[in-house]
Amino acid sequence: METQEKSIIENVGQFIRKSVTLKLLSIFVLMLLLMIPMEFVRSLIYERETYRQTAIAEVSNEWANEQHLYGPVLTIPIQKQVIIDDKAKIVREQVHLLPSLLNIEGNIEPKSLKRGIYEVVVYDSKISFTGSYKGIQKYLKELKGYELLWDEAFLTVNISDLRGIKDKVQINWNGREIYVEPGSRIPALIGSGVTADNLNLGVSDTSMLNFSFDLHLHGSRYLGFLPMGKETNVKLSSTWPDPSFTGSFLPDDRTVTKNGFNAFYKILELNRNYPQFWIGDMNIENIRESDFGVNLLLPMNDYQKSTRSVKYALLAIALTFLTFFLVEIFNRKKVHPFQYILIGLAMCMFYTLLISISEHTNFDIAYLISSLSVITLIGLYAKAILESIKQTIVFVGVMALTYLFVYITIQLQDYALLIGSLGLTSILALTMYITRKINWYDLSAVRD
Repeated sequence: METQEKSIIENVGQFIRKSVTLKLLSIFVLMLLLMIPMEFVRSLIYERETYRQTAIAEVSNEWANEQHLYGPVLTIPIQKQVIIDDKAKIVREQVHLLPSLLNIEGNIEPKSLKRGIYEVVVYDSKISFTGSYKGIQKYLKELKGYELLWDEAFLTVNISDLRGIKDKVQINWNGREIYVEPGSRIPALIGSGVTADNLNLGVSDTSMLNFSFDLHLHGSRYLGFLPMGKETNVKLSSTWPDPSFTGSFLPDDRTVTKNGFNAFYKILELNRNYPQFWIGDMNIENIRESDFGVNLLLPMNDYQKSTRSVKYALLAIALTFLTFFLVEIFNRKKVHPFQYILIGLAMCMFYTLLISISEHTNFDIAYLISSLSVITLIGLYAKAILESIKQTIVFVGVMALTYLFVYITIQLQDYALLIGSLGLTSILALTMYITRKINWYDLSAVRD
């Protein structure tokens, strides 16, 4: 009886060791289990990216945040007498007028600051505004019954982060130099900015009002404008080679090279959804929605690239396990599931190496060091298992091609899906070709 039980156990053990189907199933389960540590890798990338975003926020708060510039807006208080409940009352309003012509010319000088191991993009900019108000009397004639308070008229320029101002701001208004004061008197329209009064509109010829001023500003990452002129022309230049033009309008003409970029915008009144003048707090949402500008972005950062590489972890593990399995099939060299686990864990370590090294150097070097380290480690281990230099070279070659394929796919952002699909199809076709003559049933029956 004991001999019979022992024989059954031995037969079961031999079946487990010889069954190709069971081996494939166990490899598949191991691949799925290895996705658990890969989720920890994803969490690690997210954590490090959070630290980076915190560093960017801290540096931006100390240097200056994104800058949104627009204006000037000419505001003239108006009033009229109305009868309410048989009593005469004075109702005050504000009429806002936009320039007939607005020209903006700016130079953006980018700077890279460090907070610990993290790089943050900031800039120093010099922006010149010139333009004119032409024929404002045509608009003011529509304000029937109102008294115009010319002496209280003022100009407002929006500067989203006043801490970025590095030189005094002085507006040339019809040949007169006018100093500004901080703050906005029209907070619904302009939440943060500078204001200039003493415009002398009551004693000036208002048929043509010219203005000009310069802004020397610090900012972080983004510089934006609003098309507040009946015709708005914006010229921007910078030595930053990786701009991202965003917002409601894109440049009519742009040149981007490794030495920087130049961009030109021409925006007409007809291109936006608000008029040249209005009373009160109308059009505010439409005005804010017309923002446009440029982001000074670092190219796809290392954490983004690491995240994308993790997406191909299953592919890398599958190809490595497939290679080992085919070695078993063709050379009848058994590889224990525990050895598969060690190889899979070594491949998981590739991603932690990649993340940690890329924080201290660029992604390309980090990828090269990490892949060479893991390929060398697994290659030496494979040599000990396979006991064959030729088979080890084939195995190492497959791993090297796998990591090279993943690297190329990461770099080609726009063609990643196409390259990935073609690569996977090619791998499947090659596997089908190599295994086309294998008799899987016979193999299961006769393997030692």
